[in-house]
Amino acid sequence: MNALIQGCRYFFRLLYVQRLLVRQGLDEILLAIPVLRRFSFARALFPWNWRRRPYAGSRGERLRGFLEELGPIYVKLGQILSTRRDLLPGDIAEELAKLQDRVPPFPSAQARKIIEAEYGKGLEEIFADFQDQPLASASIAQVHTAVTKDGREVVVKVVRPAIRARIETDLRFMYLIARFLERYWGDAKRLKPYNVVRELHRHLIDELDLMREAANASQLRRNFLDSELLYVPYVVWELTTSNVMVMERISGIPIGDREQLRAAGIDLRRVAEQGVEMFFTQVFRDSFFHADLHPGNIFVLPGADDRFRFALVDFGIMSSLSEGDLRYLAGNCMAFLDRDYQRIARLHVESGWVPQDTRIDAFESAVRTVCEPMLGRPVREISFGQLLLRLFQTARRFNMEILPQLLLLQKTIVNVEGLGRYLYPNLNMWDIVRPMLERWMRERMGLRRATRDLRRNMPLWLERLPDIPIRAMNIVNRLDRGALEVVDRSRNTERIVAHMERSQRATRRLGCGLALLALAFFSLAADDDGFRRALANPWTAALLAAAGTALIASGRRGA
Repeated sequence: MNALIQGCRYFFRLLYVQRLLVRQGLDEILLAIPVLRRFSFARALFPWNWRRRPYAGSRGERLRGFLEELGPIYVKLGQILSTRRDLLPGDIAEELAKLQDRVPPFPSAQARKIIEAEYGKGLEEIFADFQDQPLASASIAQVHTAVTKDGREVVVKVVRPAIRARIETDLRFMYLIARFLERYWGDAKRLKPYNVVRELHRHLIDELDLMREAANASQLRRNFLDSELLYVPYVVWELTTSNVMVMERISGIPIGDREQLRAAGIDLRRVAEQGVEMFFTQVFRDSFFHADLHPGNIFVLPGADDRFRFALVDFGIMSSLSEGDLRYLAGNCMAFLDRDYQRIARLHVESGWVPQDTRIDAFESAVRTVCEPMLGRPVREISFGQLLLRLFQTARRFNMEILPQLLLLQKTIVNVEGLGRYLYPNLNMWDIVRPMLERWMRERMGLRRATRDLRRNMPLWLERLPDIPIRAMNIVNRLDRGALEVVDRSRNTERIVAHMERSQRATRRLGCGLALLALAFFSLAADDDGFRRALANPWTAALLAAAGTALIASGRRGA
């Protein structure tokens, strides 16, 4: 019964999605996908295609509008897809990057109820003042301003009511479509839709836990506690829970407001250059960076004598880099500037980013083909973000799997670079970044680093050193007794083959079920008039939907 109910939810959701696709004219894009291309003749069978209709905007603009109409969870999906510039066509990636996570606010009475339920007391016992009008509203939470009992001005971030159930329903639907595409679409091996949905799932679950966001803010604040470059607001921990976060309120100039910055006597060139320095300090000094640096999350705090500091808000999306990630980034950028393409190729192989059997000369030639045209321009015109993108695209041809943290880094660099050149068009990022790269490489690869690592690891080595002879003797004794053996994992082969056969049968049932559901909602959603006529005699569509639901439920049980 639960499977039937869930199947009905999928059906009505599919119906709604299909009607939006028709309205935006995106069915032609869907039928251009290789797995569906064989059915492209079906466009002539759909009544809404019998009359040519003009559509406003490019395919990227229509896709962006489609995701915005579907709702906030799909806006999040579009934002994540916009980071995959190594996979998506440029026009679509550019439009998806414009998606804004702004949705209508929910009633303040609900916000009050959630806050009081978290604290177990009335709102007037917690805050001296609480503004019902939201300061901002997004898909996961909305923000109110308040004043604490001790007079501190704060912002109160409240998770939306019942948002978790909505997320889980939409994610199940997305997983279903992703599995179908990965089974039947050849390009899915390259695009990996299931991994994209899983990444979206991880982001959403992380953002639902405001304690995690508060911990991110606290870590970044500690990294820049005495900095004259960046100020991070403090968290009011005694008032912070998983569903409510209370932070210091920031009053500054939005970084995108050039007129207000000029009126405050702030040099836009310095803002652009120090903004780049602020971001790359997070990357190279701390290996922990704010990965959502759009203009709405960055403020400028004016000080005395033309001084200023940056302030950041919204710490839901943060990322960290390992030593290997930083070595990849720094080494490749320096080799690029030196036009040492063989070093770029060797760095990829030595770090394990591409398979060890990759031919260095072939990889070097591919990198040269991509990078040489870029170096034909003045250095200040070379985009740092585009350089990383080109390297990712080239390495992917040699079976390199791009990790999510590198994609977030590339996306954030594009944002920072674009904002910097908006403030100061002649910004030369390389003049700012190259000294930081050289300093990082000296610190990581010099004698000072080796001495520091030796000092840090010496106590552990000394602690374990006495046990090494005994452990070696135990291994030799066990070898003599024949107590060590090599386990042959192939004994599980039959079980693996049986599981694969079950999965294939389940996939066929899922495919047939989706096809029946598609027939059902195509018959219902031709256009508004056709939709109303079909409702007068819905038995055919209902039978198709029921059969498709049963097949999908059976396929999910067998998968």
